[in-house]
Order: sequence, then structure tokens, then C-alpha cells
Amino acid sequence: MSEPVDRLPQTRVSYESPTFDDPGPVPLDLFRKWYDEAAEYIREPNAMTVSTLDEWGPSSRIVLLKGVDASGFVFFTNFDSAKGRQLRADPRVALNFPWHDMERQVRIRGLAEVTAAEESDAYFAQRPRGSQIAATVSNQSQPVGDRMQMQAEYDAAAARFEGREVPRPDNWGGFRVRVFEIEFWQGQRNRFHDRWVFRRSGGSQEPAPLSHASAWTPTRLYP
Repeated sequence: MSEPVDRLPQTRVSYESPTFDDPGPVPLDLFRKWYDEAAEYIREPNAMTVSTLDEWGPSSRIVLLKGVDASGFVFFTNFDSAKGRQLRADPRVALNFPWHDMERQVRIRGLAEVTAAEESDAYFAQRPRGSQIAATVSNQSQPVGDRMQMQAEYDAAAARFEGREVPRPDNWGGFRVRVFEIEFWQGQRNRFHDRWVFRRSGGSQEPAPLSHASAWTPTRLYP
């Protein structure tokens, strides 16, 4: 019997979603609606792929969305991590929300900027204490000898901060992705999917507030 990986050409799911004909004029409204619906079905609806660039090409990983408003999409990370270094060198970034169980995805392109320190402080203060301690210890994306070394460093930090608040590390904080393109994708029968992309009105590629209908032009795309 063949393994699943050997049956890839035959592996497919038939989509049966209602036709998606009207995205409305405001991309933020549609994202909020789709996200709220995803929260009813998806275990981690805020899990998104973040794709960055370096001299070798694209690099992708899963990150959790921690904020969205008219100004863009926010996530937090170690600034010395691979993605942190890449975004500081080249702010071009792509996000993807893969809501497979709803036969949907949202694709985003934009420019990343570091959030204000006050915003990073406010989010860090909400994190579980264990995650705060881990952030002070982890040299994210750097080699480490073994798990025992990691655990020893974590335990030492936990002892050091016992009985007091854990401060946000200077090299840890947020990025806001300011959007210049956002696409809403709905699976359909026969792979004849519904795709609506919001691009900047007038052909601009500068980011704009997601709540301003006049800044965006929705366009249906072939699948």
C-alpha cells in the first residue's frame, strides 16, 4: 500500500462554498467579518504565514496576529531573529491566513514598520509570565547546543526575576504591516474559485488605511 505522500497527484478536496460576489468597499470590514467567522471554526484563526526577503530570497514562517485596525496588521517578535533582521533591512512583507477548514484564505502585501515602544510594552505586559521569561532568554534563530542548555538558561532567568516583573527586552517588540494589497479567496467547485483583490485606487503602491473605501478598488480575479 502506498503512503499518503505517494498519492499526492490524487489528493484533493472538492469545495462547496456559496458564491462570493460582493466584497463590499472597505477591506477592513470584510477582514473583520471573515476573521470573526473563522474564530468559530479554526483553532488558531490568528495564525498567519509571514514571508520576508533576504539576499537568498523569500523566507516564510507561522506567526500569530496580535492586532488589526485601519493602520494594518500587528505581530511581535525578537528583532534579532531572522525575520526581525530581514524586515529591518527590507520592509516588504507578505501575510497569508490559511483558513482551510472554511475554504478561505486572505493574502496581504505591505510594508513593515516597528511599532511604538509603548505598544510593545503594553502587549508584553499581557503575555503569560513563562513567555515573558522565554523572551528574555531566547537568542532567536541562533544555534544552541541542546535542550538542556536552553532549559538551564530559562531556569536561571526564572530565578533571577522571581518576585518581580519581567521587563520587555530591548530587542523584542512589534511590527505593523501597512497594507497596499489585500486579497480575499473563497474556494469553489472545479477549482473555479472566487478571488477579490483590493488594490490602491489610482494605481498607487503606497499603503493606505484599510478603513477608507476611497483608497481602495476591489477587482475580481480569474482563479
